[in-house]
Amino acid sequence: MSKAPKPVGSYPLARKAGGLLFLSGVGPRIAGSDQHDSGVPGLSLDHNGNFKEFDFAAQVHSVFANVKAILEENGSSWEKLVDIQVFLVDMKRDFHTFNRIYAEYFAEVDPKPCRTTIAITALPTPIAIELKCVAEPND
Repeated sequence: MSKAPKPVGSYPLARKAGGLLFLSGVGPRIAGSDQHDSGVPGLSLDHNGNFKEFDFAAQVHSVFANVKAILEENGSSWEKLVDIQVFLVDMKRDFHTFNRIYAEYFAEVDPKPCRTTIAITALPTPIAIELKCVAEPND
């Protein structure tokens, strides 16, 4: 069983092509969850969809754990990331926290992957972050 959440649509978590591993958008949902079971660390919603609990740092740690799981399940690793696109639904609120946690996770990685951070208005599930990654396979 995968340690990553199931896709919320008809697409794979990852695909190898041209010697690289391409990850579909990865969010912070818990392993095994899908669009009908959106367990997200640090997130609790009321019956109207309003936040009862919101912890962006918990979502960042969870999305990184999901990326690591997908990489490892597909013959790659954290240190082999080449490019990361970061999608944030609230750049002003969350960028500083993301940048701090990102620096911790990549402190020992050399060379570091390229990164682009993009502000968006929404994601398909009630999450605040999604990553799109490209990695090399392990040697």
